[in-house]
Amino acid sequence: MEAFENKLIGEIEDLQEKFTKTTQKLIKDVKRQDKIMIRSDKRQQQEYDELQRKFAEVEALQKEIEETQREVVFTMGAIGESRSKETGNHVKRVAEYSKIFALHYGLPKEEAEMLKQASPMHDIGKVAIPDAVLNKPARFNEEERKIMDTHAQLGFDMLKASNRPLLKMASTVAYEHHEKWNGKGYPNKLSGEDIHIYGRITALADVFDALGSDRVYKKAWDDERIFKLFKEERGEHFDPQLIDIFFENLDEFLRVRDSLKDM
Repeated sequence: MEAFENKLIGEIEDLQEKFTKTTQKLIKDVKRQDKIMIRSDKRQQQEYDELQRKFAEVEALQKEIEETQREVVFTMGAIGESRSKETGNHVKRVAEYSKIFALHYGLPKEEAEMLKQASPMHDIGKVAIPDAVLNKPARFNEEERKIMDTHAQLGFDMLKASNRPLLKMASTVAYEHHEKWNGKGYPNKLSGEDIHIYGRITALADVFDALGSDRVYKKAWDDERIFKLFKEERGEHFDPQLIDIFFENLDEFLRVRDSLKDM
């Protein structure tokens, strides 16, 4: 019996020793794994921080690209206007008017802001119009009018190949800002809501500024004459809803005009 007990005790002690060795090994493995995990976490954190830094660089670069694109669009628009002896403030005013129209029409803020940035390109096609026609200090004859009217198509052709949203919008503005609500505009005689809202807005913004400014072929109109024409052309040349927006928010348009007067 004693021999059996000693044997049993021996086996238990042997199991205990094996258990101790096993647990100690497990503890070492866990500690080693923990150290590995800590190093891994540090490495992952470093990799994450580096990734975030690169994302920030890409975001900053994207913003710079977008800002540069906006500057290029505005500058090109100003160049187009300067060839017809107009000031850079014309495109600035048209841009601001377009944004006001867009917001009150119900376009999202981001889209309204983009239209403000695109609208200076409405007459970019004028860069391809001969100076003799573009700066004629008198009414065009029939042939000259045909040449001048091609600037809408020319502007569209210059911009249509771009996949950039801003330039795509600008191509629409250039193409359709001389269409009329009644279908008697150009180049495609579109009518009503078949004319893109960008074209309808820029048309009214451009005409408002053009009528109130001196040009090589005319003196600036006074407000009473401009307002009379707009009321007459509601539903003819211009989108009636936009004419209503103009008169309902006239103070906003006049503030922009006063703040960006030609020197």
